[in-house]
Amino acid sequence: MRSAADPENSAEQQSDQGLRADAERNRDRILCAARRLYAAEGLDVSMASVAREAGVGKATLSRRFPTRDDLITAVFTDRMDAYAGAVAVALADPDPWHGFAAYIQAVCAMQAADRGFATVLTMSFPTAKALEKRRAEAYHGFLELIARAKATGHLREDFADQDMIILLMANAGVVAATADAAPNAWRRLVGHMLRAYSTPGTELPPLEPPPTPTALYRAMIRLNRSTSAGDVGRPVS
Repeated sequence: MRSAADPENSAEQQSDQGLRADAERNRDRILCAARRLYAAEGLDVSMASVAREAGVGKATLSRRFPTRDDLITAVFTDRMDAYAGAVAVALADPDPWHGFAAYIQAVCAMQAADRGFATVLTMSFPTAKALEKRRAEAYHGFLELIARAKATGHLREDFADQDMIILLMANAGVVAATADAAPNAWRRLVGHMLRAYSTPGTELPPLEPPPTPTALYRAMIRLNRSTSAGDVGRPVS
């Protein structure tokens, strides 16, 4: 029996440690690559593209993340935590209407900052249990936020939680279409929607100025090119 001090034993331990370190580095490279691609291009990015961006083989990617949902979960868990945390912050606001409005703005800002997360918020991932658990927590908190805001008389009685999903879908579309051409266009959309959700006389945040005609023209040209290339309106596989 070899002792722990045996040179051969020591070499085996160093080899194991080296393999673990390599595996961890590969995992970090994959996650960084996926974050970059998802943020810039949305979730319609192939696993092969992620492997190529990370500089690893497809087999290495598959060992670390066997399915697309596994990779999405690893990439967006922290963002989904922030999403759920935004509800808690809103509920802690002593002014329920202010908390509601701030929450709407915060979530839409998260979408604007990351195209991949913009899509995650409008889709369901049944096998990504960690993501779906946090989404469920945020949803139940949002229901309470709605009830409190309505009790103040500032949120319209006909506002429904489904309206938030509609807004997130609309905002995701605006973010994807305007991108760098009119990066604040989403803020104007959110401002108008808060005005639609509120009762007359409710205090509202200032409305973002509209994009310039030139900025909108650039956005329309970009959207037309993306649509022609098949990047917009294609279901995520």
